[in-house]
Formats: sequence, C-alpha cells, structure tokens
Amino acid sequence: MKLLLNLAKAQVIISRKFDRLSTHGIGFSDFALLYLLYQTPAGKLRRIDLAEQTGLTASAVTRMLAPLEKIGLVARESHARDARVTYAVLTETGKTLFEDALVTANATARDIISNDNAKSLKPLTDILVG
Repeated sequence: MKLLLNLAKAQVIISRKFDRLSTHGIGFSDFALLYLLYQTPAGKLRRIDLAEQTGLTASAVTRMLAPLEKIGLVARESHARDARVTYAVLTETGKTLFEDALVTANATARDIISNDNAKSLKPLTDILVG
C-alpha cells in the first residue's frame, strides 16, 4: 500500500513540476494527449485508443479533447466507413505547439530525473510499463 500511495504522491509532484507547460497554453494532461498523437505516423488515434493508452475513460478523453479542439490543436475526424468511430487528429498548429512544449517538457524531465537516476529507475519503469 505504501508503494501505491508514494506513486500517487509522485504523480502529483510531477504534474506540479510540469506546470511550466502553461507558458505554451496547455497543461500536463493536454501535453500527454498531444504526445500520444504526435507519436503516431498519421498524427491521429481513435478516441478509444487514446483512452486505453492514458488509462482514462472514453468520455474523459472526449472532455479533455474539447478545449484542444476549440483552440485548433486537435481536430475531430470521422471514420470513412463507420460513423461510430471518431479520431482525434493533431493539427499543424497542434504539432508546432507540441514541438515547442516538448522542449520545455524535456527540460522539466531532466530537472526531475538526472541521467544517473534514470538508469537506476529502469527496474521501476519495467514494472510500470509492462
């Protein structure tokens, strides 16, 4: 139980450190969604896939995407053959903003975890990822 409570505390602390992303007009959760979209070859994912990759519900992902759509960072795209399926698509504006925010995020990550510490955290990363 102590490990799980400490992981929850670490998540809060990490999120707070990533408040620097606000200089780009986004928060840590927004950055995480943009990161996942940026990593795909087409810059788009089904909303249900975003939910699965973030551990959120599909409705939570939809609520998180709404403001990103409103400011033009993400667009909604319908599936050509199945009207029930919608994609979240990273726009060019979103891509540019993400690339700028990534510089800030990488600097923040380096502040949180040094290269020496990153190596010692590999076993924990392996447990959490897989």
